[in-house]
Amino acid sequence: MFEPRAVVLIGFGEALAAPEVAWSLVDAGFRVVAFARRGRSSALRHSRHVTCYEICPPDLDLQASLSELSALLASLGREAPDLPHVLLPLDDKAVWLASRVQLQAPWLLAGPSGAHAELALNKCLQVQAARDAGFLVPNSVVARTSGEVFRFVDASVYPVILKPSECVPLRHGRLHECKKWTCANRDELEQAVAKWGETVPLLVQSFIAGTGEGIFGLAAPDGVRAWSGHRRVRMMNPQGSGSSACISQTVDKDLREKADRLIRQIGWQGLFMIELLRDDAGKVWFVELNGRPWGSMALCRRQGLEYPAWQADLALDQNSPAGRCAEGVSDVLCRHAGREFMHLLFVLRGPRSKAFSGWPSFWRALADVGRVRAKDMVYNWRRDDASVFVSDFWYTIKDNVFKSKH
Repeated sequence: MFEPRAVVLIGFGEALAAPEVAWSLVDAGFRVVAFARRGRSSALRHSRHVTCYEICPPDLDLQASLSELSALLASLGREAPDLPHVLLPLDDKAVWLASRVQLQAPWLLAGPSGAHAELALNKCLQVQAARDAGFLVPNSVVARTSGEVFRFVDASVYPVILKPSECVPLRHGRLHECKKWTCANRDELEQAVAKWGETVPLLVQSFIAGTGEGIFGLAAPDGVRAWSGHRRVRMMNPQGSGSSACISQTVDKDLREKADRLIRQIGWQGLFMIELLRDDAGKVWFVELNGRPWGSMALCRRQGLEYPAWQADLALDQNSPAGRCAEGVSDVLCRHAGREFMHLLFVLRGPRSKAFSGWPSFWRALADVGRVRAKDMVYNWRRDDASVFVSDFWYTIKDNVFKSKH
């Protein structure tokens, strides 16, 4: 009978990285369970390696979600009281819940808490920390009123981008879903501001066109381990979204020094991802910091970088050597099948703002997606868990095409 090293609870199960995170933990000898949004389909529910438990979606009731997560923690802790238990949040709302739930023995948190959780969920704090570490940051302002938005834009240059300043925006104690807008002119800006309605604080920034990049690592007491990087080959939606295909690359010396300075200055511990944008002139701009598993976890794992398992190891023992001798390699391409299909549909639909002047042609996009190298990898594929890949492809299309309400 298999004796697990520890029980690891991950969530939410609908997170893009959930299957790869689960498999990383399973392969490292952990028993993996997950919490998922009640009534929401996800590929992870089809895994033979994971048991999923439903809780109230935080989008519907934050306090009920927090209460049900607390009850699940207590129940799982009673089932195996002699084993260590680790809570590993996978998305921003799970980070919010995990940082506020009252953890009791035998539970440990493998994620940010306190001031680190606040930083992980607040883009304004991230922008200031990045600027202090030496990163280039787009011209930015936090706006709470329409007047503040228009004053900033009048003193700036179009296009601009508007997005919630908080990853888990709250209004009157309830979670408030807020879109992100890219505006090329005054008419588009007025429409976006009207839809926003001054509901939550916005981060307003100059829009910079370029190619998305990422820096990944594992911050331990002795410094950052397992440096790696990637470049987006394609975004699912060319107007702005997660990648549908990305390729690994080494992290150059200057960016590594800035990233290391940022991590040290904020006192970060555990896995992290720094999202960047390289413009047409070659300048690299800070976008945001992710303090939980990221969408392209498959690419990292194809390089042998088991960040989720290492995160759990450090939660269990801060002196663990997890990831100490690891380093990323270049030119590993990984593609998400469902997102590649959606990329073609988004290209066919066309842009929703005049800010996107270099929109790809459909036939060029079709040729790019259809160009497959023998060594290319895919997201969420595991031979003994193939139903995860199939269901993930379907749910990606269903959630984007049919705009399911959760």
